[in-house]
Amino acid sequence: MRLIIGITGASGILIAVTLLQKLKEMDDVETHLIITDGGELTIRDETEFDVYDIKRLADVVYDVHEMDAAIASGSFVVEGMVIVPCTMKTVAGIACGYSDNLLLRAADVCVKERRKLILVPREMPFSRIHLRNMNDLANLGVVIMPPVMTFYNTEPTIESHVNHIVNKILFQLGLPADIKEWQGGKRN
Repeated sequence: MRLIIGITGASGILIAVTLLQKLKEMDDVETHLIITDGGELTIRDETEFDVYDIKRLADVVYDVHEMDAAIASGSFVVEGMVIVPCTMKTVAGIACGYSDNLLLRAADVCVKERRKLILVPREMPFSRIHLRNMNDLANLGVVIMPPVMTFYNTEPTIESHVNHIVNKILFQLGLPADIKEWQGGKRN
């Protein structure tokens, strides 16, 4: 399975790193990584990770300005793309078909080829413009998955919230995920 992972300048880099770590453990998954300029800045500002170490988690890494990369073409078959975290600028670019960098072009290709595209938008609160853009994308089949905290995990820690979000992404991709199946509520 080939997947494209995009990292933009929104907060929440830990989710992307955890996703890449889990995907690296899967022998049948090949990851293609794009990190925007803003993503590299956020990695440096928000985490103790080195950009180089994050890039080493992927099988193939592209420069965001490399518009002639394989993933810019619909003839390069991928099973899906995840942009995590995803800025509202990126959401707007995809919604409007404005492909001025490789990440936006790869997302545009996923939309036009009707391939799985998952966006993990990191913004709060959403403006009407954000909601309109996400609604337009959802109507095209794009999965909009804000990294919403869960309170039903046994240990409500940052790590448990991140792992829950990553597992939800894996589940959407049809990959092994550690998701607790809901058994229904119990009333007293």
